[in-house]
Amino acid sequence: MDLPLIDFQPIWLSLQLAGVTVLILLVWATPLAWWLAHTRSRFRVVVEAVVALPLVLPPTVLGFYMLILLGPHGWVGGPVQALTGSALSFSFAGLVFASCIYSLPFVVQPLHSAFESVGKVPLETAQSLGASRLDAFFSVISPLARRGYLTAVVLGFAHTLGEFGVVLMVGGNIPGKTKVISIEIYDRVEVLEYTQAHILSAGLLLFSFLVLVMVYSINRRLPVQVT
Repeated sequence: MDLPLIDFQPIWLSLQLAGVTVLILLVWATPLAWWLAHTRSRFRVVVEAVVALPLVLPPTVLGFYMLILLGPHGWVGGPVQALTGSALSFSFAGLVFASCIYSLPFVVQPLHSAFESVGKVPLETAQSLGASRLDAFFSVISPLARRGYLTAVVLGFAHTLGEFGVVLMVGGNIPGKTKVISIEIYDRVEVLEYTQAHILSAGLLLFSFLVLVMVYSINRRLPVQVT
């Protein structure tokens, strides 16, 4: 009996996409989550709603507007193509951009909760002892919020890895360039190659289960230190 052939290129591409997306989101989401946790601005509710939109929007709707935004005539894709000569739509860079928007709430919300629990007192105490605001944040606040960071990394990575609607709309189905594991599963089902689809789907299912176990373990073993 011949073993089913599995194309590992979509798996590797998905891992790359998830890794790059999480790294960018950590840089982007940290100041946003800190601001949301401590601001008294009247616009806080609006910003929170915008951040949470990917949780309630159908992925195809979000993917459609991302495609328009990143296209040759879009607000983002147009200037980028004029500067670089390359289109963002149907490219790996476009997938990263769309994934950052799609997975944003899964990184911002754990950090937001962690920063709220930590509070501003540790930061103010460190500043009173002579530390700069930036140094106090990285040396005091970040370690105290480590549970939030770990949860954000795990959820952001897993959510990006399982994307389908957004990546299909923005990146299409280009082998070696934008064809990620979820699209590979869809292609296998379309041609009735259920064995390969089972293997890939079972891998994602197992990974998702382990992610949830990890998140719950983090929440139990690393409680946020409240001051």
